[in-house]
Formats: sequence, structure tokens, C-alpha cells
Amino acid sequence: MPVINITRRLPVKTISTDIDSLNGLGTVEGYLPVRIDASPEALKTNFNTMLAMQQKETELQAMVKAAADAARQAEWDFHNSILGMKEAVRAQFGPDSNAAQAIGYKKKSERKRPRRRSA
Repeated sequence: MPVINITRRLPVKTISTDIDSLNGLGTVEGYLPVRIDASPEALKTNFNTMLAMQQKETELQAMVKAAADAARQAEWDFHNSILGMKEAVRAQFGPDSNAAQAIGYKKKSERKRPRRRSA
């Protein structure tokens, strides 16, 4: 018998088949289970619990997506404001200033000039 791994999600096909089986149980007359967890009341309770947890999961996934979108937008807003600040510092103090070097640019005088290649 294969080892059952309950840490993995059940395939949608399996859950769909289980729901069909639960719905088909209503047509069976004289069903008297020996196991308490196989009684129609327990099956319906577990089914309703499953639906509630799936709904909660879907709601939380939507909230996570919305939070990720908000964080992404905030990152872009921050990045664009930094680019604007860098442009303003270069415009105000010049490309060869200490202020330009302080915000991450290389001073214009410290750049190496390109060398000619001999043919």
C-alpha cells in the first residue's frame, strides 16, 4: 500500500469525485455507518467546513495579491522619486560636485576617457 502524504493538496478531480459521492449518498436508503466520521451528518459538516476554509483561502489570496500590488507600486514610487532627486542634485550642483558623488554618481573628472584603438 502506498504511503499517504497528507501535506499535499488533493487534486481537484478527487475532490469533485468526493462531492459527487456525497450527493449520491442521498439516494441510498438504509445507510447505517459503523464509523462515526462516515455518518451523513459528519460528512455534511466536513463538507461545509471544507467550503468555508476554501473560501477563506481564496479571500486571503486576494488580500495577499492586493498587498503585493500595493508594495510594488510603493517601490516604483520610491524609485521614481529617487531618480528625480538625483536629477535635481546634478542640475543644482553639477556633474563634478561632491554632492553628485554623495548620492552615488561618479564625478565627471574621475571618469576615464576612452582610448583610441589602433587598427
